[in-house]
Amino acid sequence: MHHTLLTRLSLVFALVLAGFAPGPASAQAKPGPSDARAAHGTANAASAATLTILDGAASLLRGEQRLQLVEGVRLAPLDIVETGKDSRLLRIEFADGLALSLGPESSLMIEPRFAGERGRAARVYLLRGWVKLNPLAITPTAATAAAPPTAPPPGSPAAAQRATPRTTDNAPALLASPAFDIQRASGSVVASLLPGAARVFVETGETTLQERDVDNPVGTVQTLRAGQFFARQGAAKSAVSGRPAPDFVQTLPRGFLDTLPARAARFKDRPVEAKPQGELAYVDLQDWLLTEASLRRGLMPRWTPLLRKPALRSAAAANMARHPEWDRVLFPEKYLPKPAYPAGAGGNGGASR
Repeated sequence: MHHTLLTRLSLVFALVLAGFAPGPASAQAKPGPSDARAAHGTANAASAATLTILDGAASLLRGEQRLQLVEGVRLAPLDIVETGKDSRLLRIEFADGLALSLGPESSLMIEPRFAGERGRAARVYLLRGWVKLNPLAITPTAATAAAPPTAPPPGSPAAAQRATPRTTDNAPALLASPAFDIQRASGSVVASLLPGAARVFVETGETTLQERDVDNPVGTVQTLRAGQFFARQGAAKSAVSGRPAPDFVQTLPRGFLDTLPARAARFKDRPVEAKPQGELAYVDLQDWLLTEASLRRGLMPRWTPLLRKPALRSAAAANMARHPEWDRVLFPEKYLPKPAYPAGAGGNGGASR
């Protein structure tokens, strides 16, 4: 039986347990036409992702175009997925079993490219909005898990360790954002990044979280357990509590309450092309040009061909004070070496008589 939001609210606040016990989906989104991507990059087998459920309108920013998303579209590194105000649910499934859902007014990049001090890759980057991560089905690989050659005695520390998937220290974080990184999760996690508020709720399992202040980490890595709620409001210090805030529960996307089955297999052999909506404008890129420094530098090769177009170049020039790193790229002539003048020839290099 499908649980309503009010039922889940009562479970959270009356029982003070790890809330939103997922119930079966009352209805699944109907499969739409499948898509073949006109790729500007190719995802490898482990990171390839497919949009499997779409309830509402959503767009894909890829290359120089904005495209209309439909179910079955394959996603590649550096693709940007955006949902609108009336979007109810968008679900992405990765080839290794990771699944995530987006709520309304969300913007997320697949496999972002960082440069500099970040030092760690991420599966996705949440610029704003709502996301629910479900890593439970991730398939272990040689890089992420290793079993002992012989079975340890039941109940021993080694046996407990063997039962828990292990990851290498330099493995990509599940999710990065300007306000927090979700490095690991053994269960489902709901996060929101809205104006003035950053919040993470651990629905099941455990999650390791690194708080961030845009360009810099804040404090040390925290381990959050099922039912715990991380929140930071404005410039105030963050806090972790034993239950989610009422307004977080009330605004939680309804689609996050359903248990959704894997659907990627049905789109495996029938990709189709997404629908072009037009060329990207400066306004489409602006928020990404103004995010944290390591991502801005990492994405410069991605944006350079676009910002060299006259209209986008003019818009970028008008806002250069907000992203000064682009001045050298768009106006290289300003940074050419000044000509050297022979002694006595006048100009900057010699004395005039």
